[in-house]
Amino acid sequence: QVQLVESGGGLVQAGGSLRLSCAASGLLFNNYVMGWFRQAPGKEREFVARISRSLGVTDYADFVKGRFTISRDNAKNMVYLQMNSLKPEDTAVYYCAAGLVATTGGNGYRYWGQGTQVTVSS
Repeated sequence: QVQLVESGGGLVQAGGSLRLSCAASGLLFNNYVMGWFRQAPGKEREFVARISRSLGVTDYADFVKGRFTISRDNAKNMVYLQMNSLKPEDTAVYYCAAGLVATTGGNGYRYWGQGTQVTVSS
């Protein structure tokens, strides 16, 4: 049974930082592209960042470039999202996802976590 469990969300003031973690189990982690997505109330889910299987090639949505960093530890089956210079518009539920295709589209990811809430106050 595949599980992706996010943690690290919370309430932070604008300009602050949070580090999200995602623990993966039940899958061959090294075989999967890992991504982070988010969904704000009343809005569609949107791509945030992704990282390749082993070379660590990354891709980011324009609105987080220079502020967020995705990384992974294949030995621990973990993926992280370091979020700096947070803005109120970053408020959303953040989801970890695993897929076999290097894509920014949510449909390309097979497994999803339950999400973790990030709230940025102004």
